[in-house]
Amino acid sequence: MIVLLLFAAVCCAAPVSGAISAYVAMQAGSQDDGGIADGGTAADIPARMLSAYKKAVQQAGKYVPTCRGMRWPILAGIAKVESNHAVGRSIDDDGDIRPRIYGVLLNGSGAGGNTTVFPDTDNGRWDGTATGERAVGPFQFLPSTWEGIGEDANRDGTADPHNADDAALGAAVYLCGHGRDLTKRSQLKAAILQYNHSGAYVADVLGWIDQYTAAAKAPDLQHVSGKVRTVIEAALSQRGVPYAWGGGNAHGTSYGVCCSPNGKSGANIKGFDCSGLTQYAYARAGIRLPRTAAAQAGAGRRIPARLGASTLQAGDLVFYADAPGHDATIYHAGIYLGSGQMVNAARPGTVVRLDAVDAMPGYAGGARLL
Repeated sequence: MIVLLLFAAVCCAAPVSGAISAYVAMQAGSQDDGGIADGGTAADIPARMLSAYKKAVQQAGKYVPTCRGMRWPILAGIAKVESNHAVGRSIDDDGDIRPRIYGVLLNGSGAGGNTTVFPDTDNGRWDGTATGERAVGPFQFLPSTWEGIGEDANRDGTADPHNADDAALGAAVYLCGHGRDLTKRSQLKAAILQYNHSGAYVADVLGWIDQYTAAAKAPDLQHVSGKVRTVIEAALSQRGVPYAWGGGNAHGTSYGVCCSPNGKSGANIKGFDCSGLTQYAYARAGIRLPRTAAAQAGAGRRIPARLGASTLQAGDLVFYADAPGHDATIYHAGIYLGSGQMVNAARPGTVVRLDAVDAMPGYAGGARLL
């Protein structure tokens, strides 16, 4: 009975599909560079690293003029998987990262998944050891690879894989090799596969690239005003906040509870689950919502699923159910933005983000409160 009551208190136990649950939310000013404006921030990308990615895109044409489609989300996707954007390291104004980032020693021991011996090629200059080879820097280049593609992006006289600017430009050159057109999905996959010959790795990186790309496109709120705008801006202000099972309420973030149907605890995570986020955003407009997604479906004017998502308007709640048509089975809620997008606290392991309305299974209509 205690377990049943606990599960009834929270929401968003979405069925986990094969999609990569990855997102880094963006705050954007004017968008004239295909990404966030200078001075913008990304929730889990240090500002100095983000600057390096964008700078590398601007410089790449000089070194690989036949390359097309290089974008900073591509570099960010690689760096997220390789080093988590050097989070936790110190990055100075010149881009030098301290302490340095080293991979495991590739001596065939099996540690870190390595089964092949790579002999030393740099006498320890970049990887800190002359006894073998290990990947280095935020993009985890082998010294032997860096020797062929390393560039001095920050003009200090040294192409250094431990420097954010140099490493990002080196990655751009490497991915752009042979004049690739990275606007074509097949060639983008080939470039990532060259970086790491693993289908799982390619899927992981592509998932991040897609999320960064979507997030970099700020929603158009030009024609949204009044309480609708208040709700949407409140929800958007929380992009990048961690998902916490059972977390959040009308006052803001809170620590969650244990545990989701997949066994994920929110007890040590301060953030939002789906209905906690909707409670918070609507409270900013003076509207009090029930705590669970299923209960929130009873608020306002119900928009049946049979009418399709095209009937949704900005500011509407949007719902998902295990058995659409039976509101008692609703497991998830988001806030519709328009143009097929919603603000979404999707599931454990993600952050508050922008998603397509069809990103969640079991569309169950919406509710209009504004």
